[in-house]
Amino acid sequence: MDADDAREFLELFYTETRPDTPFEQRLREAYDEITATGTYTHTLDELRFGARVAWRNSARCIGRLYWQGLRIRDRRGVSVPAEVAAECTEHLRAATRDGKLRSTITVFAPDRPGRPGPRIHNEQLIRYAGHRNADGAVHGDPRYAEFTERVASMGWRGPNPPGRFDLLPLMISNGDARPELFELPRDAVLEVPLRHPEYGWFSDLRLRWHAVPAISNMPLLIGGVRYPAAPFNGWYLNTEIGARNLADADRYDQLPVIAERMGLDTSSRRTLWPDRALVELVRAVQYSFDAAGVRMADHHTESERFLAHVANEERAGRPCPTDWSWVVPPMSGGLTGVFHRYYDDPDPHARPAFLPPT
Repeated sequence: MDADDAREFLELFYTETRPDTPFEQRLREAYDEITATGTYTHTLDELRFGARVAWRNSARCIGRLYWQGLRIRDRRGVSVPAEVAAECTEHLRAATRDGKLRSTITVFAPDRPGRPGPRIHNEQLIRYAGHRNADGAVHGDPRYAEFTERVASMGWRGPNPPGRFDLLPLMISNGDARPELFELPRDAVLEVPLRHPEYGWFSDLRLRWHAVPAISNMPLLIGGVRYPAAPFNGWYLNTEIGARNLADADRYDQLPVIAERMGLDTSSRRTLWPDRALVELVRAVQYSFDAAGVRMADHHTESERFLAHVANEERAGRPCPTDWSWVVPPMSGGLTGVFHRYYDDPDPHARPAFLPPT
């Protein structure tokens, strides 16, 4: 690895924190380890700081106000797939807390010269299968039809008959070795059945969604050290589920179903039937999570909090790289404060960082 990456990170770490070890001593230790092994080992404080700053640098995340509260589970000694799967299960239990969700990251073994770390091939720890029928239609989540076919080719059978919300197994490999499959225990996955505060028929749709959005395929890069498996979670924004996962035409495509149940005129989009159905779907998601006592953000409040984060970063003299198209919610964008301003452009070279999936 490039020793300059280590120095750049340690300079940042010492600028923003007050470690006991003098900077020059710590830098020499890192350089000596890099010379001897080709890499170096972060202290727990360095790992904690690096993971939190990676979240702070995540240009697509609207929830960065909470970056300093990220809880770190240090599992850098774990690389065997079965043990990684067990720790992913414990991650979900620790993050869920009976609905009082806590932002959490579990960091597994890093890549080392000649010895790559473990990989979690799932986009998120919890996702629903997409079962492709003979006619090409998908029962479940179309986004994961290809992944479902892949795990099926590895021996996964899933429930019989297949449902719309079947939990996919974890696909984990130790470095470049052949991936293995592991079922998630049902008691580790909190799900919320969806109902509407006014429309009794909404429950008949039998929609539900899982409580914890735990991204699992983005490597964490800190000071030149790459942690390929570092699943992390915050909590859902109401529009992520209601205006995207359940509403998008290439996902669960529920807006036509809801519009029909509402008796809306769907003969033309000029009647704004998609907009009216979308509002009621998001209302149902928010109402159901609130009624179940599961933490969830709403797009109006979270927009205000994000602007508070931007102000905090400006006071600290730091840029706040932001992807406008991601922080503006997919519903009622113009009614939120995040819509009406410009931001620092996303910096692809900002470090520490969560990297795009490979």
